Amino acid sequence: MSYRIAVRALCEFTAKAGDLDLRFTPSPTALEGIEGHQRVAARRGPGYEREVSLQGDFEDLQVRGRADGFDAAANRLEEIKTHRGSLERQPGNHRHLHWAQAKVYGHLLCQARELPGLTLALVYFDIGSGAETVFTEAWTAADLAEHFALQCSRFLAWARQELTHRAKRDEALATLAFPHADFRHGQRPLAEAVYKAASVGCCLLAQAPTGIGKTVGTLFPLLKAMPRQNLDRLFFLAAKTPGRALALHGLESLAAPVRVLELVARDKACEHPELACHGESCPLARGFYDRLPAARADALAEPMQLTRARVRETALAHEVCPYYLAQELARWSDVVVGDYNYYFDGSAMLHALAQTQEWRVGVLVDEAHNLLDRARGMYSASLDQRRLAAGKSVAPPAIAKGLQALNREWNRLHKEQQVDYQVQAELPAAFLTALQRVVGLLTEHFGEPGQPPAPELQTLFFDLLQFMRLGETFGDHSLFDVTLLKGRGKAQSQLNLRNLVPAPFVGPRLAAAHSCTLFSATLIPQHFHRDLLGVPVGSAWVDVASPFAAEQLEVRLVRLSTRYADRAASRAPIAALIASRYRQRPGNYLAFFSSFDYLDQVAEALAELAPDVPQWRQSRGMDEAARQAFLDRFQADGRGIGFAVLGGSFGEGIDLPGDRLIGAFVATLGLPQLNPVNEQLRQRLQRRFGDGYRYAYLYPGLQKVIQAAGRVIRTVQDRGCLYLIDDRFTQPEVRALLPSWWQVEEGAVPTGEPAPA
Repeated sequence: MSYRIAVRALCEFTAKAGDLDLRFTPSPTALEGIEGHQRVAARRGPGYEREVSLQGDFEDLQVRGRADGFDAAANRLEEIKTHRGSLERQPGNHRHLHWAQAKVYGHLLCQARELPGLTLALVYFDIGSGAETVFTEAWTAADLAEHFALQCSRFLAWARQELTHRAKRDEALATLAFPHADFRHGQRPLAEAVYKAASVGCCLLAQAPTGIGKTVGTLFPLLKAMPRQNLDRLFFLAAKTPGRALALHGLESLAAPVRVLELVARDKACEHPELACHGESCPLARGFYDRLPAARADALAEPMQLTRARVRETALAHEVCPYYLAQELARWSDVVVGDYNYYFDGSAMLHALAQTQEWRVGVLVDEAHNLLDRARGMYSASLDQRRLAAGKSVAPPAIAKGLQALNREWNRLHKEQQVDYQVQAELPAAFLTALQRVVGLLTEHFGEPGQPPAPELQTLFFDLLQFMRLGETFGDHSLFDVTLLKGRGKAQSQLNLRNLVPAPFVGPRLAAAHSCTLFSATLIPQHFHRDLLGVPVGSAWVDVASPFAAEQLEVRLVRLSTRYADRAASRAPIAALIASRYRQRPGNYLAFFSSFDYLDQVAEALAELAPDVPQWRQSRGMDEAARQAFLDRFQADGRGIGFAVLGGSFGEGIDLPGDRLIGAFVATLGLPQLNPVNEQLRQRLQRRFGDGYRYAYLYPGLQKVIQAAGRVIRTVQDRGCLYLIDDRFTQPEVRALLPSWWQVEEGAVPTGEPAPA
């Protein structure tokens, strides 16, 4: 069995040396890179060959890749690199790596076409100016073969180690046993659906009730499918930290001999956030690539969970950056557990690795009902004119001049605007040109030696860069709007690129995986998720029956309006209902509301009506410790009411089984706020799908309601109650979207009178 590796991956393993240095960044976007390659190729002669597929062997290695271009008439092979900014700032180890790649391609081409030698060219294309900088070297086939053999021999021992690991891994996974005596009710059909989807290589939407063990129920079958389907990697993607923790715990219980890596955000992994990412500033960046081989070997010495803590421990032992060590370990881990953005974001690392390494991957998307909003956020951007003014005040003269030109174009966008909020049909070309020029100037500035750039300028730069990159893909899936900012002096505005339909971005990522399972307790109606996420045609669907019986959950519908105009009148009746139920059966309850203001109003009404009923509240901006303190109040045999906002931290992803939680009150239909942005969303979705109100308001709202209700019944032993407080729950189309196992009964409308103590 041979080990397949891409040319780029081979050279990154064998030819990277020296410091980690991020100053020659940011790199061009993928679209800019493709366009840059096309522009270079268009300048060449008619016989110029693009994207030349090449392959070669060395003992147990099979090396393959695509050379950027070959001019047969000139006998010249080109390696094209797009860049932004002056090449004088390019670290030497970057160019060393590029030459290593060019020479490997050169050998493969000489071997394939029996050439005695050729000219190698590094072509650096500046996407801003369109200028080419070319470096050439003449090489004989014999010398290139020697270089190829040297690179391969450096990697060969590692490749053989990886082949041995893969063989042992697949052998063990083929006989992997389920970690419990039996499946939970509903867990087996979920596992079977995931395995079948992996077997046929398709996407799966899986709706399965909360509390059946979806994490293990999806991980186990996909691990079992890895050897049979020749899967290289498994990615488990979660929306929040608790989802990652559940996945790591589930993998530990499965006890599979796989390398498991936990990826965390850079701000959580960085040891020196006050320092810049280069060797002249950060000691963990200095000599990073020289110390990386030992750190990598240490981390991967035996199958284990490479958690955040374990990666940090290994990194600091070898004096390398924990965050970038984890990025390297993602190349060699069998299972990677991380946030959605690592696969679905525009510059997502895991997706890029899967494409460049030609991996067959299985992807699991946990709590997939969150993916829509998260993806919209990934492909949206905002610019605040006040930040531009702050950046201009500290910018060097040349950059300040560019910012002033951008400001003039910005002012033209709202000069004639008579209303606070206005949608514009397109992004003006003049504004984009000025924006691109400023991004180029700032890129040059940040690469210059000297004092670190002003924070105001850095913040502005990243805002401008994100806006520019998304502006390249602007279309009917997004909205461009201008909001006037209140204040004294000259008119200023905020510009927004809002993604409304992430399907053009998410859909290709789903299709790129061999198999991708999106699972959640709330994926109905399925056409809503298929349309907005771009789920590939031919994808499968499974709706796992609930293991819970109707008598476990007492569902009461209360005909009371919680609309904004009626909230003042609803406060006392809701407080009376909560107090009455609590006194009927004391215990722990959650009460969900549509906003913090509404929450506080009802909580105050309850405190006045029934001061003996303990209560605690979610507040704005709670940190991790405060959120944990809120949850810690839900102890077994506890007493009290926890007030929370629907759709917030406590509406999903928390597990309070048994009598830690015996009931919930949901005083809202969960509909998104009625505002100009959501109305634009409704109108756009109406034109695109013919169902604007349901797509923009009803379906997202009811998903939050069902998720919140799912906190009450977690096991087949649990018993509890649920009060749905809103007269709109009586509407047939709303009732049809509630879980089929609920037996909803109408309860009496509370009067607001004090309940007897």
